[in-house]
Amino acid sequence: MRPLIFTILAAAAVAAAPGVAAAKDKLAPEARLEKLLDGRVAGAPQDCIPLASASSSQIIDKTAIVYRVGSTLWVNRPKGGAESLDDDDILVTKLTGSQLCSIDTIELRDRTSHMYSGFVSLGEFVPYRRAKAN
Repeated sequence: MRPLIFTILAAAAVAAAPGVAAAKDKLAPEARLEKLLDGRVAGAPQDCIPLASASSSQIIDKTAIVYRVGSTLWVNRPKGGAESLDDDDILVTKLTGSQLCSIDTIELRDRTSHMYSGFVSLGEFVPYRRAKAN
């Protein structure tokens, strides 16, 4: 019986090892955002973006929300509530018009329990486009 228990525990330790390594390799939020924007150049900030054209959104913990519209990444660093941003949350967006604007707020919900976990007040949207090759 003891060899069976030892074998099960050893197998569990081996199975958990990749998860431990991945946790160590997780980048700090600013470094994660920098990596995402690598090779891109910032444009002039804008107050609104067409949310209907956004193909995806990504939360950078306690830092920013990144929206992909075509090949452009729009980075929004909330002016309030950024400390509530968690990459495992769901963004609940209620628009008053056809665009997402810097005056809007977004509710955050826990992905597992769907319980309220905070909100953010959006800031300006900064477009990042691929740098043109010389």
